[in-house]
Amino acid sequence: MTTDTYDVIVIGGGPAGEVAAQFAIAGSDRTAAIIEAELLGGECSYWACMPSKALLRPIEVATTARNLDGVDVADGIDTAKLLARRDTWTSNYSDAGQRKWAEGIDIDVISGHGRITGDKTVVVTNDGTERTVTARLAVVLGTGSTATVPGPYADLAPWTSRDATGIREVPESIIVVGGGVVACESATWLAALGSTVTMLVRGKVLRTLDDFVGEAVIEGLTTAGVDVRTGVSITSPTRENADDAGIGVSHGGPVTVTVDGEPLTAAEILVAAGRKPAVDGLGLDAIGIDDPSQLSASKPGGHDWLYAVGDVSYGPMLTHWGKYQARLVGQRISAAAQGRTPPPERDDVPVPQAVFTDPQVGSTGLTAREADEKGLRTTVVTQPITAASGIGLLRDDATGTAQLVIDDDDRTLLGATFVGPETGELIHAATIAIVGKVTVDDLWHAVPSYPTGSEIWLRLLEKYFGY
Repeated sequence: MTTDTYDVIVIGGGPAGEVAAQFAIAGSDRTAAIIEAELLGGECSYWACMPSKALLRPIEVATTARNLDGVDVADGIDTAKLLARRDTWTSNYSDAGQRKWAEGIDIDVISGHGRITGDKTVVVTNDGTERTVTARLAVVLGTGSTATVPGPYADLAPWTSRDATGIREVPESIIVVGGGVVACESATWLAALGSTVTMLVRGKVLRTLDDFVGEAVIEGLTTAGVDVRTGVSITSPTRENADDAGIGVSHGGPVTVTVDGEPLTAAEILVAAGRKPAVDGLGLDAIGIDDPSQLSASKPGGHDWLYAVGDVSYGPMLTHWGKYQARLVGQRISAAAQGRTPPPERDDVPVPQAVFTDPQVGSTGLTAREADEKGLRTTVVTQPITAASGIGLLRDDATGTAQLVIDDDDRTLLGATFVGPETGELIHAATIAIVGKVTVDDLWHAVPSYPTGSEIWLRLLEKYFGY
């Protein structure tokens, strides 16, 4: 057994963990190590954000082209080429490039599972061997999250998000259980690849957003050939010869579920029932943390040397949010090492999100429902997204809705939701307006270029001011 000491030890080498290590040692002679049990780069790089958009963008472009007069595009997606594009963007599931990046900024990468055994002490297990590493300054947890598979589905060897993004064999038919982002985006590319997709949702589609969002996405999925059933009761899932033969290939024979009393059978099933923080095996009990949700707090468990970033911090499970947290944590560690006051943090930062369905969804800050639940005095302004001719020009079948939630007391923006073509690219302007507490009176003087999608801001403000 060998023992090594670093200034900073990060358990989990996803985007949040990488950024925390980078910012903690930047511009100094401090040392850092990242402990990673799988591929450096984490879920986002190989199994989530990157492969998802790599699959979805060509489908979006092809659909757009088919809905533009003057363009003649043959129907169909070249499956082999699309999956090859996905493989390119996942570096063919090799983390050699990520390891080279870490080496280039003097971060050591230690392969194995990290387990905290005491104050600033971590034991790394890899192929039966153990190595103890200790931190002078801090230990950062960035282990991410894992897919949730509810009990009734556990014996079916169902597909999870990794199988959906890592698809190798396109099932003739597939049941998608869930109505969140993973379910909606996966159903989009599965249908485009030729699978007959039935999406089963116990409640609403994209239920955390205002209802008009889910309604628009359902319409888009239905147009793409997906059978979307909401508010259903799903019971009695069964499968013969369940066998997890590998990521993205058949996991056994046909699957049957009972939907509102009627049987439904498909060649495969994807369970997209959410994710849970990856806290198993972290050794939190060794330092007195019996409730892992304490990782959501500053100084979890009262330990000023311990930090959590990304999905494992029990906050929004979004890559960009985890990286934002990691930058702040890295700055705090750096400042403490130098005896400086860290940059101020804020507790009112909006969480932006883009969903790459057809139509796209961009949201940030509070929804109208959330603002109402908080008892805030607001004005909610909505407009058809095509009120901006710049968006109408993007495709001839463009539809969707734009919405602003405005605080009546200080006339600043609380939230924004855009549904329509390429609206994921519009949402950052709303995030800036919320963070900067820009009033609608000032936004009136922010002149949008014509004819671009940003013209929707003018249409919304005109309606707010009564024009």
